[in-house]
Amino acid sequence: MSNFEQLHPALQHHVVNSLGWRELRPFQDAVIPRILAGEHLIVLAPTAGGKTEAAFFPTISRMLSEGWPALSALYVCPIKALLNNLDHRLQRYCRLVGRRSALWHGDVAQTRRAQILRDAPDCLLTTPESLEVMLVSARIDAGGLFGNLRVVIVDEIHAFAGDDRGWHLLSVLERISRLAGREIQRIGLSATVGNPPALIDWLAGSCRGRRGVFLPLGQRPGDADVTLDYTGSLENAAIVISRLHRGEKRLVFVDSRSRAEQLGAELRQLETTALVTHSSLSQEQRRQAEEAFASRENCVIVATSALELGVDVGDLDRVIQIDAPPTVSSFLQRMGRTGRRAGAARNCLFLATRDDALVQAAGLVDLWAGGYVEPVVPPAQPYHVLAQQLMALALQQRGIGRRGWLDWLAGVPAFAAMPPGEIERLVDWMLETEILSCDEGILWLGRQGEDAYGRRNFLELFSVFMSPPLFTVLHGRRELGFVDETSFLGKQDAPRILLLGGRGWRVNHVDWQRRHAYVEPSDQKGRSRWKGEGRPFGRRLCQAIKRVLAGDDERQWWSRRASRQIARVREEFPWLEAEGSAVVAREGEKEMEWWTFAGAGANATLANELVKLSGAAVASDSLALRFESRLAPGKFEEALQCLRANDPAAMHPAVDEEAVKGLKFSACLPMEMAVRTLERRLGDSQAVAAALAEPVRFVTL
Repeated sequence: MSNFEQLHPALQHHVVNSLGWRELRPFQDAVIPRILAGEHLIVLAPTAGGKTEAAFFPTISRMLSEGWPALSALYVCPIKALLNNLDHRLQRYCRLVGRRSALWHGDVAQTRRAQILRDAPDCLLTTPESLEVMLVSARIDAGGLFGNLRVVIVDEIHAFAGDDRGWHLLSVLERISRLAGREIQRIGLSATVGNPPALIDWLAGSCRGRRGVFLPLGQRPGDADVTLDYTGSLENAAIVISRLHRGEKRLVFVDSRSRAEQLGAELRQLETTALVTHSSLSQEQRRQAEEAFASRENCVIVATSALELGVDVGDLDRVIQIDAPPTVSSFLQRMGRTGRRAGAARNCLFLATRDDALVQAAGLVDLWAGGYVEPVVPPAQPYHVLAQQLMALALQQRGIGRRGWLDWLAGVPAFAAMPPGEIERLVDWMLETEILSCDEGILWLGRQGEDAYGRRNFLELFSVFMSPPLFTVLHGRRELGFVDETSFLGKQDAPRILLLGGRGWRVNHVDWQRRHAYVEPSDQKGRSRWKGEGRPFGRRLCQAIKRVLAGDDERQWWSRRASRQIARVREEFPWLEAEGSAVVAREGEKEMEWWTFAGAGANATLANELVKLSGAAVASDSLALRFESRLAPGKFEEALQCLRANDPAAMHPAVDEEAVKGLKFSACLPMEMAVRTLERRLGDSQAVAAALAEPVRFVTL
């Protein structure tokens, strides 16, 4: 019997006759027996490659073969747009075999939600936040709604696992499993994950059933058409896009909403049909743009990362990347939208508008060509998520026992690893600050908790994990771009200058809760055009950038313009070598630079440790540290010896109390606990250890 023949006969019939599919894709066929057997599974396959069907068809088959009653399956996505995109497809699959699927998120009408509660579907498409609302709502019988649940499918799982929404998702699944009274099969879908075995352990948590990973035969880098070009400006990039690949459907990614709008306007002036989509547009505007793009052939859609996830915009001919995405994973997600038609190859054209973006893209493509994809690392010490879950449980259960509340969440790996004394301290703090109250051992919202998260501010309890990881930089109302929060950590005696769009901006105010930084123009651009705080890079990407700058060879995917410009940039680094790091002193200047290429977290940590050892002012970004010349070679070597004698795991970046406001539910934590959480998250002890193990050269220019 083939794998396909293991599916329920009714489903087999409709796949062949109603859908008209001659066969399933090889990976879709291969996962059938594992999902039918109830295995907890991570399924990896390219973007828009059919992962939904790979997970959903065996799930429907089990519904039919085992006679599951409604509601038996959840399909969870990180964004509503992806849910909307999948809704019609999953409804059709269910209808073919006499089952039903429905959609529930914040934009779904209340009347439709009421219908779902009266007559539950077999499958519900939703978000973790909507599941949380269902669990705590006094109007919903959560036990009755989720009592028949058997399977949860988590799409784009990497988008959850890398931030606090992942811990929130696992918490909600643990609570639903307890209401259902059974272990729920967990299936995660993704296109790009560097550490799938660790990810399935994270997703399955305390589940006892068999767990595993399905890795299809990957496409080799040589199977893709990748080109790195240099345009020098967004205006020139628009000219290239308007003239290249005419008649084809092109998806262009940019790094900010303002640049997306600018590029769209430039293309329209060049008489190119251009549509724009990003998160600041209304849902209707985005839907119209995406539907119009999907129905046309000769056009361009300009998008931010909002279209990186698997929202279907039809068959694409080309993906174009302005400058560089932040990770290899993002690059693969974006390039994976091409090459879906028979005989077509995956492709991506990089158009770099700045020197730093050019070299970043060159390093990124080198990592991809070497087969590297970043591991997904869940954020450390989510004590604030545990505090949120305690309040949510109190609402769900109309009061929760102080002795037993943690049993609901014991299967979440991060919570299981927390020292019991720290958890007790967290509860004591919430009681002391009246966020919680306790009456005869039953925990409930206290006066402060009711004011902040009670019925009047109900959604504050669930929208907390939706905040962006980056700060939006604003000059008045004009959006300039994004920078990482490490740009603002620590006490700054001198003015903080950001470098964005090739010019300097002085920071006037940082709104940690809204994650906005307000700036004004500044003539200070820094000692080097490489100085600036944008998206943080990890050590692997920084080391790849170093190898590009230190070499003298070219890559086959570099255009002539890119090769010429990289050669010019290399002239600025004649002292750079591929191995080790360098401390550079320029004659007549008051600052020295330690070019570690260690990554943002490591350099922020080293900067803080140098400040504590020397008292000198030290600034850092992903590539280098900059400090006062009074840390001359002799003094620096002494400090370096002290750093090497210490445990990197005990080192951390500077975090002041103001930064804690950016941590959701920080009010629920003792200050030192909140600070310690940020220290762990913003540092990188492994990269610190690697940087300190390297030889350091001293260079005078």
